[in-house]
Amino acid sequence: MEQTTKFSRIISGAMTWGSWGKKLSKKEMVELMQHSIECGLTTFDHADIYGSYSTEGDFGAAFGESGIKREDIQLISKCGIQLTRGRNNKINHYQYDKEYIIWSAEESLKKLKTDYLDFFLMHRPSPLMQPDEMAEAAQHLLQSGKIKQFGVSNFTTSQVAVLNNVIPVEGNQVEFSLTHHDPMYDGTFDDCIANKRMAMAWSPLGNFFRETDDQVERIKEVMPTLMEKYNATESQLLLAWILKHPAKVHPVIGTTNKERIEQSAAAAKIDLELQDWFTLLVAGQGHDVP
Repeated sequence: MEQTTKFSRIISGAMTWGSWGKKLSKKEMVELMQHSIECGLTTFDHADIYGSYSTEGDFGAAFGESGIKREDIQLISKCGIQLTRGRNNKINHYQYDKEYIIWSAEESLKKLKTDYLDFFLMHRPSPLMQPDEMAEAAQHLLQSGKIKQFGVSNFTTSQVAVLNNVIPVEGNQVEFSLTHHDPMYDGTFDDCIANKRMAMAWSPLGNFFRETDDQVERIKEVMPTLMEKYNATESQLLLAWILKHPAKVHPVIGTTNKERIEQSAAAAKIDLELQDWFTLLVAGQGHDVP
């Protein structure tokens, strides 16, 4: 699989590996890690909150017994969301003081059984976040080698700019798919291209397999011809559509199905022709380009 960075072109998202989804056993997690790596998905995306703060620990226990070399994979995690589930909080909120950010990173390291995170993201922006304090935490973690890169998730371009004034923001993970294409128009991906930030997309298949609304029906109408032309599945075409964007977006896939992981990896080899890409865009938007 072609890689544009040290991270795999398609990223394996671990959100549903644990109690929030498939409840995989340690053995199943080891097998899924190994299978993902064999398919070229060497990057694994986490957040402290997944599984109500339990999935990182489950993954780490499996990783510790997997025999996989740490240098052969990349680990991403996030912090900043405080849930009532799994912690003694009265209300869901965001927390970004220096001490908490450093503590969160160190907790992720312990749970994942690793000495460093390849990418550490601030999970969602808080109205009360103070860029200088976040920068101090990030600098401490970078200088100590506990994180290799610092980034954000779900931040607007203006929020990224404010933070980038005091600490380099090297990536932004946002919701992006054929059914949710705002980042192409709200400046998010323009910012990533202009400032060489790594763009990542969560929920890359969007609502296609979840909804039966007009938007999905329009996309389904144009799929059969393209599936035959590219000898591809619907999900492969949805990923190929994302991969063609010049921001070099890395889709974060959530499947734990081994066959679908293989198919997702193969999507990186599909190069949609220009008019086919726009055929899907028009179907997703419901109107011709202006």
